[in-house]
Amino acid sequence: MQTYQAKCVLDIQATLGEGPSWDAATHSLLWVDIENSKVNRFDPATGKNESWTVEKECSFAIASTSGDIIVGTRDGIVRLNPATGEIVKVANPETNGATTRFNDAKCDPRGRLFAGTISDTRTPGDANCYRFDSQFHYETVVPGVVNSNGLCWSPDHTVFYYIDTATRKVDAFDYDIETGAICNRRTVVDIPESMGIGKPDGMTIDAEGMLWTGMWGGASVCRWNPATGELIGKIEMPCPNVTSCCFGGEKLDQLYITTPRKGLDADQLAKYPHAGGLFLCEPGVSGAVTTPFAG
Repeated sequence: MQTYQAKCVLDIQATLGEGPSWDAATHSLLWVDIENSKVNRFDPATGKNESWTVEKECSFAIASTSGDIIVGTRDGIVRLNPATGEIVKVANPETNGATTRFNDAKCDPRGRLFAGTISDTRTPGDANCYRFDSQFHYETVVPGVVNSNGLCWSPDHTVFYYIDTATRKVDAFDYDIETGAICNRRTVVDIPESMGIGKPDGMTIDAEGMLWTGMWGGASVCRWNPATGELIGKIEMPCPNVTSCCFGGEKLDQLYITTPRKGLDADQLAKYPHAGGLFLCEPGVSGAVTTPFAG
């Protein structure tokens, strides 16, 4: 198994850093601090991070072809104008916002938005994953989950990979790129508690078709071969919890990694001072482009 190291490129001490996505149009990384309701944009060239505060907890931020940012919140999905800070609510399929909020999301290669929710009480069946078209019309594609989390598509766009963190598994579906339909669910990676590497959180995929998962409680980002279920690489992280990762940079060969401070006591924070920071690893492989929302 190959091991990698990451360096902290933004020591910002986020409470719950999450949802990284690469915005090729601005050569910057969008990411969120969920519990502080902040959408962030990090410029690697300057090291500058700018942020916008939204009304409720926000879990993902994805650029759109219209030039604004699509953000998932407890109150549904909103559009954020980064020039003015204006927020426009566009869709909210959840009716139990007191106990669920949006969590991870990503756009498929055609720009459809796949976005899921998480149950605050981790109650089985309370959360779902939805597919939105360019007008925010939606369908439920993975119903009855606990913590809808990492998702990505195979390089040939025929497979959709998906994590419900509570299952400790990565599942795969056959994917129809023309319609956005999924079917034939099966498990490709199983991560039992006995492995001692935490639970799978956010996820991305590289050009070789290997999966990279942030590990909550595992102090790492793990690289998996979905054809065999084998753990083939690990980024060793200087913080106990890792939430998500995505490829960025001009060549998409830089892996950005988000982390939280949430859940750590004073002794742990002293031991892991960079927890809540934004990290960068160059693993020697390029990854998937972040497709903007087509609308």
